[in-house]
Amino acid sequence: MRVEIARFLNDRLDWNLLRTYLVIMQERSVSRAAARLHVTQPAVSQALKRLEDTLERKLIERRGPHFVPTLAGEEVYRIASDIYGNISRLETELDERTDDITGSIRLLSVSRIESPVYDEFLAEFHRTYPRIDLQIEVMRSSDIISSLLQKTATAGLSLCRTPIDKLEMRCFLHQRYAIFCGRHHRLFGKSPLTMEDLLTENFVSFTSDQIGDSLSPLTVFRDQKGFTGRIVASSASLDEVRRLIFAGYGVGCLPEHIVRDDLAQQRLWRLPPEEGLVDVDVHLLWHRDRKMNAADHAFLDSMERCMQRYSLAERLVGPIGQTATRI
Repeated sequence: MRVEIARFLNDRLDWNLLRTYLVIMQERSVSRAAARLHVTQPAVSQALKRLEDTLERKLIERRGPHFVPTLAGEEVYRIASDIYGNISRLETELDERTDDITGSIRLLSVSRIESPVYDEFLAEFHRTYPRIDLQIEVMRSSDIISSLLQKTATAGLSLCRTPIDKLEMRCFLHQRYAIFCGRHHRLFGKSPLTMEDLLTENFVSFTSDQIGDSLSPLTVFRDQKGFTGRIVASSASLDEVRRLIFAGYGVGCLPEHIVRDDLAQQRLWRLPPEEGLVDVDVHLLWHRDRKMNAADHAFLDSMERCMQRYSLAERLVGPIGQTATRI
């Protein structure tokens, strides 16, 4: 019976349906998936229904504006990801022209992009395109966006709160920010604590932590909760903000995945609220009207294949039980 079902699926299953499902799962939104695929929202919904009908399984459970995958949905996503990764590898390995592509890529990036998938992507990209030179410049998000609008760079990895006309935008990392204090702070090691215990504490902030800027949700949170402490130190660099928090200048917000080792080594201490504050995403951005050379196209195509292959969660911690080397 299993053999018959497998043969049936081999004959009937449309790969485009699986690809659409991959994007739905990665975006966690039918509307965002439609925008990314450049199709209408009803077309994406119809593709999802066709896939569910073909597999005779419910893949997604809707909960208001959100959805969660079923057990079957999780398994289909895993299998579809493997298929997509193998197809991407086949395309690269059969293309004998990759060694001939030359050129330079200028990539702008916010500080401290921490992702095992991203690290492996860069390694594999260099192996595939050894004659492409890569220049990475670390900048503030506002400067990255300004440079991209001026068409002076291939792409950027940047915070970006809202879509910007003329810039293509893909969510690359989904970061959850929480409040921490350092080993030299009076609250270090104390438990239990409540939000009321923090309201008078001084803050270490990012220079982009201003209303209207890329990290303004952190400012909004402080204002809504009634924090009265002053900002005593700030930096545009995540590493320097982390250093100042450790040194006890004040409490401050950092991405949860960045500070796992600091928590384990008792350099930092997690503070309320337990669920964290806000999600601040890092996006891959590029100017849709900029004239791209072969190197630019190779980089952007490879990045998009990487994002198709690995979910947002996997990009933070790496795929379980496998090496993230397929671009």
